Amino acid sequence: MGMNGVTNRTDELYRDDSYLKSCEAVVVEVTDRGAVILDRTVFYYTGGGQPGDSGTLTFDGGSVQIATTIKVDDDILHIPEEGQVLPAVGAKVTAEIDWDRRYSLMKMHTAMHLLCALVPCGVTGGQVGEDKSRLDFDVGDHTLDKDALTERLNALIAQDHTLETMWISDAELDNNPELVRTMSVQPPRNAGRIRLVKVGESVDLQPCGGTHIAHTGEIGALRIGKIENKGAKNRRVNIHLEG
Repeated sequence: MGMNGVTNRTDELYRDDSYLKSCEAVVVEVTDRGAVILDRTVFYYTGGGQPGDSGTLTFDGGSVQIATTIKVDDDILHIPEEGQVLPAVGAKVTAEIDWDRRYSLMKMHTAMHLLCALVPCGVTGGQVGEDKSRLDFDVGDHTLDKDALTERLNALIAQDHTLETMWISDAELDNNPELVRTMSVQPPRNAGRIRLVKVGESVDLQPCGGTHIAHTGEIGALRIGKIENKGAKNRRVNIHLEG
Protein backbone atom coordinates (compact mmCIF):
# COMPACT_ATOMS: atom_id res chain seq x y z
CA MET A 1 0.00 0.00 0.00
CA GLY A 2 1.19 3.50 -0.72
CA MET A 3 1.25 6.53 1.56
CA ASN A 4 -2.38 7.39 0.88
CA GLY A 5 -3.69 3.82 0.94
CA VAL A 6 -3.49 3.34 -2.84
CA THR A 7 -1.78 0.17 -4.00
CA ASN A 8 1.28 0.85 -6.16
CA ARG A 9 0.43 -0.03 -9.75
CA THR A 10 4.02 -0.72 -10.77
CA ASP A 11 6.14 -3.67 -9.65
CA GLU A 12 9.62 -2.24 -8.89
CA LEU A 13 11.89 -4.99 -10.22
CA TYR A 14 15.16 -3.16 -9.41
CA ARG A 15 14.43 -3.44 -5.67
CA ASP A 16 15.53 -7.07 -5.70
CA ASP A 17 17.91 -7.04 -8.70
CA SER A 18 19.82 -3.86 -9.57
CA TYR A 19 21.41 -5.59 -12.57
CA LEU A 20 18.19 -6.02 -14.58
CA LYS A 21 18.69 -3.96 -17.74
CA SER A 22 15.27 -4.53 -19.32
CA CYS A 23 11.86 -6.09 -18.80
CA GLU A 24 8.60 -6.72 -20.62
CA ALA A 25 5.73 -4.61 -19.35
CA VAL A 26 2.22 -3.40 -20.16
CA VAL A 27 1.16 0.26 -20.32
CA VAL A 28 -1.32 0.94 -17.49
CA GLU A 29 -1.88 4.65 -18.19
CA VAL A 30 -0.58 7.56 -20.23
CA THR A 31 -1.19 10.71 -18.17
CA ASP A 32 -2.57 13.94 -19.59
CA ARG A 33 0.98 15.31 -19.39
CA GLY A 34 2.34 12.44 -21.43
CA ALA A 35 4.01 10.35 -18.72
CA VAL A 36 3.87 6.56 -19.12
CA ILE A 37 2.89 4.27 -16.23
CA LEU A 38 3.77 0.57 -16.56
CA ASP A 39 2.67 -2.51 -14.60
CA ARG A 40 6.34 -3.31 -13.90
CA THR A 41 9.63 -1.54 -14.50
CA VAL A 42 13.42 -1.68 -14.25
CA PHE A 43 13.56 2.16 -14.25
CA TYR A 44 14.60 3.60 -10.88
CA TYR A 45 12.74 6.79 -10.00
CA THR A 46 14.48 9.88 -8.59
CA GLY A 47 14.92 9.48 -4.86
CA GLY A 48 17.41 9.22 -2.03
CA GLY A 49 19.78 11.55 -3.86
CA GLN A 50 19.93 9.23 -6.90
CA PRO A 51 18.63 10.52 -10.27
CA GLY A 52 15.90 8.63 -12.08
CA ASP A 53 16.82 6.30 -14.93
CA SER A 54 16.72 7.22 -18.60
CA GLY A 55 16.32 4.71 -21.42
CA THR A 56 13.91 3.40 -24.05
CA LEU A 57 10.43 1.91 -24.28
CA THR A 58 10.11 -0.19 -27.44
CA PHE A 59 6.73 -1.38 -28.69
CA ASP A 60 5.00 -2.58 -31.82
CA GLY A 61 5.20 0.42 -34.10
CA GLY A 62 7.91 2.45 -32.48
CA SER A 63 10.06 3.38 -29.54
CA VAL A 64 10.12 6.21 -27.01
CA GLN A 65 13.15 7.80 -25.37
CA ILE A 66 12.62 8.23 -21.64
CA ALA A 67 14.42 11.29 -20.28
CA THR A 68 13.95 10.51 -16.58
CA THR A 69 11.74 8.64 -14.14
CA ILE A 70 10.00 10.19 -11.13
CA LYS A 71 7.41 9.25 -8.54
CA VAL A 72 4.34 11.41 -8.00
CA ASP A 73 1.94 10.35 -5.25
CA ASP A 74 2.06 6.56 -5.67
CA ASP A 75 2.77 6.39 -9.38
CA ILE A 76 6.11 5.83 -11.10
CA LEU A 77 6.14 8.12 -14.13
CA HIS A 78 8.38 7.44 -17.13
CA ILE A 79 8.87 10.92 -18.58
CA PRO A 80 9.42 10.86 -22.39
CA GLU A 81 11.50 13.35 -24.29
CA GLU A 82 9.34 15.90 -26.13
CA GLY A 83 7.50 15.26 -29.40
CA GLN A 84 7.30 11.47 -29.52
CA VAL A 85 4.48 9.08 -30.38
CA LEU A 86 3.58 7.27 -27.16
CA PRO A 87 2.34 3.68 -26.81
CA ALA A 88 -1.37 3.17 -26.14
CA VAL A 89 -2.82 1.91 -22.86
CA GLY A 90 -2.64 -1.89 -22.89
CA ALA A 91 0.35 -1.97 -25.25
CA LYS A 92 3.16 -4.38 -24.49
CA VAL A 93 6.54 -2.67 -24.27
CA THR A 94 10.14 -3.60 -23.64
CA ALA A 95 11.53 -1.19 -21.05
CA GLU A 96 15.32 -0.84 -21.24
CA ILE A 97 17.45 1.46 -19.11
CA ASP A 98 20.57 3.34 -20.18
CA TRP A 99 22.78 0.77 -18.49
CA ASP A 100 26.14 2.61 -18.62
CA ARG A 101 24.63 5.60 -16.83
CA ARG A 102 22.85 3.43 -14.25
CA TYR A 103 25.97 1.35 -13.55
CA SER A 104 27.97 4.50 -12.81
CA LEU A 105 25.21 5.66 -10.46
CA MET A 106 25.21 2.22 -8.76
CA LYS A 107 28.96 2.47 -8.18
CA MET A 108 28.61 5.98 -6.81
CA HIS A 109 25.66 5.18 -4.56
CA THR A 110 27.60 2.26 -3.09
CA ALA A 111 30.67 4.47 -2.59
CA MET A 112 28.51 6.86 -0.58
CA HIS A 113 27.58 4.03 1.78
CA LEU A 114 31.30 3.33 2.24
CA LEU A 115 31.96 6.99 2.97
CA CYS A 116 29.14 6.89 5.54
CA ALA A 117 30.84 3.93 7.18
CA LEU A 118 34.09 5.91 7.51
CA VAL A 119 32.62 9.17 8.83
CA PRO A 120 30.87 8.66 12.20
CA CYS A 121 28.59 11.68 11.78
CA GLY A 122 25.00 12.36 10.77
CA VAL A 123 24.27 12.93 7.08
CA THR A 124 22.56 16.24 6.29
CA GLY A 125 22.33 15.89 2.50
CA GLY A 126 23.69 14.17 -0.57
CA GLN A 127 23.53 13.84 -4.33
CA VAL A 128 24.55 10.90 -6.52
CA GLY A 129 26.09 11.73 -9.91
CA GLU A 130 27.67 9.66 -12.67
CA ASP A 131 31.26 10.72 -12.05
CA LYS A 132 30.94 13.12 -9.11
CA SER A 133 28.83 12.76 -5.98
CA ARG A 134 28.64 14.49 -2.62
CA LEU A 135 27.65 13.82 0.97
CA ASP A 136 27.11 16.48 3.61
CA PHE A 137 27.91 15.66 7.23
CA ASP A 138 27.16 17.36 10.54
CA VAL A 139 30.71 16.86 11.80
CA GLY A 140 30.49 18.51 15.22
CA ASP A 141 34.05 18.43 16.60
CA HIS A 142 35.13 15.71 14.16
CA THR A 143 37.77 16.66 11.58
CA LEU A 144 37.94 15.15 8.08
CA ASP A 145 41.27 14.45 6.41
CA LYS A 146 40.97 14.23 2.62
CA ASP A 147 44.02 12.01 2.03
CA ALA A 148 43.25 9.64 4.90
CA LEU A 149 39.61 9.31 3.78
CA THR A 150 40.67 8.59 0.18
CA GLU A 151 43.08 5.88 1.36
CA ARG A 152 40.53 4.22 3.64
CA LEU A 153 37.78 4.45 1.02
CA ASN A 154 39.91 2.71 -1.61
CA ALA A 155 40.94 0.07 0.94
CA LEU A 156 37.26 -0.79 1.51
CA ILE A 157 36.74 -1.00 -2.24
CA ALA A 158 39.77 -3.27 -2.69
CA GLN A 159 38.56 -5.61 0.06
CA ASP A 160 35.68 -6.45 -2.31
CA HIS A 161 32.93 -6.60 0.29
CA THR A 162 29.61 -8.17 -0.74
CA LEU A 163 26.42 -6.11 -0.72
CA GLU A 164 23.04 -7.57 0.08
CA THR A 165 19.54 -6.23 0.66
CA MET A 166 17.11 -7.34 3.34
CA TRP A 167 13.76 -6.18 4.60
CA ILE A 168 12.69 -5.37 8.15
CA SER A 169 9.35 -4.19 9.53
CA ASP A 170 8.55 -0.59 10.39
CA ALA A 171 8.47 -1.63 14.06
CA GLU A 172 11.98 -3.14 13.84
CA LEU A 173 13.30 0.14 12.42
CA ASP A 174 11.52 2.14 15.10
CA ASN A 175 13.21 -0.07 17.71
CA ASN A 176 16.64 0.50 16.10
CA PRO A 177 16.68 4.23 15.27
CA GLU A 178 20.50 4.27 15.08
CA LEU A 179 20.21 2.54 11.69
CA VAL A 180 19.04 5.82 10.13
CA ARG A 181 22.05 7.98 9.26
CA THR A 182 20.23 10.75 7.39
CA MET A 183 19.22 13.51 9.77
CA SER A 184 16.55 15.22 7.69
CA VAL A 185 15.09 12.47 5.49
CA GLN A 186 13.33 9.37 6.76
CA PRO A 187 13.79 6.15 4.75
CA PRO A 188 11.02 5.10 2.36
CA ARG A 189 8.48 2.84 4.03
CA ASN A 190 7.06 0.32 1.61
CA ALA A 191 3.90 -1.55 2.64
CA GLY A 192 4.97 -1.66 6.29
CA ARG A 193 8.52 -2.77 5.57
CA ILE A 194 11.90 -1.10 5.14
CA ARG A 195 14.67 -2.13 2.77
CA LEU A 196 18.14 -2.32 4.33
CA VAL A 197 21.42 -2.39 2.42
CA LYS A 198 24.24 -4.29 4.12
CA VAL A 199 27.90 -3.93 3.08
CA GLY A 200 30.18 -6.79 4.13
CA GLU A 201 29.81 -8.42 7.53
CA SER A 202 30.02 -5.19 9.48
CA VAL A 203 31.08 -2.34 7.16
CA ASP A 204 27.70 -0.59 6.83
CA LEU A 205 24.02 -1.28 7.40
CA GLN A 206 21.35 1.34 6.74
CA PRO A 207 17.92 1.80 5.15
CA CYS A 208 18.14 2.65 1.45
CA GLY A 209 15.89 2.35 -1.58
CA GLY A 210 18.65 2.96 -4.13
CA THR A 211 20.46 0.66 -6.55
CA HIS A 212 23.86 -0.78 -5.64
CA ILE A 213 26.55 -3.02 -7.07
CA ALA A 214 27.06 -6.58 -5.79
CA HIS A 215 30.71 -6.23 -4.67
CA THR A 216 32.63 -3.10 -3.66
CA GLY A 217 35.52 -4.09 -5.96
CA GLU A 218 33.36 -3.17 -8.96
CA ILE A 219 33.63 0.52 -8.05
CA GLY A 220 37.28 0.87 -9.10
CA ALA A 221 39.44 3.81 -8.03
CA LEU A 222 37.84 6.73 -6.21
CA ARG A 223 39.18 10.11 -5.22
CA ILE A 224 37.94 12.46 -2.53
CA GLY A 225 37.85 15.93 -4.03
CA LYS A 226 37.16 19.10 -2.11
CA ILE A 227 35.90 19.01 1.46
CA GLU A 228 33.82 22.19 1.59
CA ASN A 229 32.82 24.18 4.64
CA LYS A 230 29.04 24.65 4.43
CA GLY A 231 28.43 26.12 7.89
CA ALA A 232 29.74 25.97 11.42
CA LYS A 233 29.59 22.18 11.60
CA ASN A 234 28.51 21.15 8.12
CA ARG A 235 31.11 19.68 5.73
CA ARG A 236 30.49 18.64 2.11
CA VAL A 237 32.65 15.75 0.89
CA ASN A 238 32.94 15.41 -2.90
CA ILE A 239 33.76 12.00 -4.42
CA HIS A 240 35.05 11.44 -7.95
CA LEU A 241 34.92 8.19 -9.92
CA GLU A 242 38.31 7.75 -11.55
CA GLY A 243 37.70 4.94 -14.00
